[in-house]
Amino acid sequence: MSRPSPFDSIASDSSAPWPGRRPALWHRVVSWLRNESRRDRSRRRWARWIGRNWARISYAWRVEPTWLELNRCDVPIQDLPSPFDGLRIAQLSDFHCGRHVPLAYLQEAIELAQSERPDLIVLTGDFIHTGFRYVDVVAETLGQMSAPLGVYAVLGNHDFSVRNALGYRRHRHLHRAVAEALTARGICVLRNETVELVRGEARLYLTGVEDLWSRVCDLDAALEGLAHDVPRIVLAHNPRTVEHLNGRRCDLMLSGHTHGGQVNWPGLGRPVLGRHTRRFAAGLYRYKDTYLYVNKGIGFSVRFRFGVRPEVAVVTLRAAS
Repeated sequence: MSRPSPFDSIASDSSAPWPGRRPALWHRVVSWLRNESRRDRSRRRWARWIGRNWARISYAWRVEPTWLELNRCDVPIQDLPSPFDGLRIAQLSDFHCGRHVPLAYLQEAIELAQSERPDLIVLTGDFIHTGFRYVDVVAETLGQMSAPLGVYAVLGNHDFSVRNALGYRRHRHLHRAVAEALTARGICVLRNETVELVRGEARLYLTGVEDLWSRVCDLDAALEGLAHDVPRIVLAHNPRTVEHLNGRRCDLMLSGHTHGGQVNWPGLGRPVLGRHTRRFAAGLYRYKDTYLYVNKGIGFSVRFRFGVRPEVAVVTLRAAS
């Protein structure tokens, strides 16, 4: 006769909650796995596989979604004026503010970024998850941030209420509400435009473009009339914007959007990302003459991350030798 499994009682009880809300249930599962691992070889293998993945799922739901990491990297920039050598840029992305993302956690991310004392702060889109309800909440929260050279932002596809490359918008004026709320709190939202950062006589261009899926991304308008010998940093929510530069100068592009796939599962990789997006999943890349940094984001669409911790990134500009 086969040994009864604690999963039998779970299956028969449709109201059974997620493991961990009822400690006794969790202990029964662990006890069953321990007992099965002592039996014959095939059962041991099966019990270990269940136990290992059960632990991974619990960790991915409970721990990693709000376990922030701080990532620092240096990027060499051609023609970088000496006053900008060592410029520190804090990048935060993909907040997805909503009832599923705790405000205390967003506050923790802000404090972590501010503790690095950056010269410039950039926010690369997806401020809200869906709808208008949390627009003022996220703007008020992020409005606490400050830096000597300012706080700049671009909008993401969720801010445009666009969920795919087809460009359909569920809330047609959501992007305006997000931009206006951020601007009212002192955050400069760049919409296919460029500002000039100045230190003494030295100049550095900071460009921001609309999200690629919004169908109003205009690199021509954003980069028109810029001096070619002045370095350029471009903020673009979707990292695949780098594929549309078509020879225009861009020394560094800062993006988000991918969340790093949210899942980097052993043996499966990043199944959520498409083949083309997977090329720019997370971290620092070199695409032709452009450096591209893809931030894994702060928030999440679904509370589940594995092998892709949320991040605050600090990028330091260095004069290329």
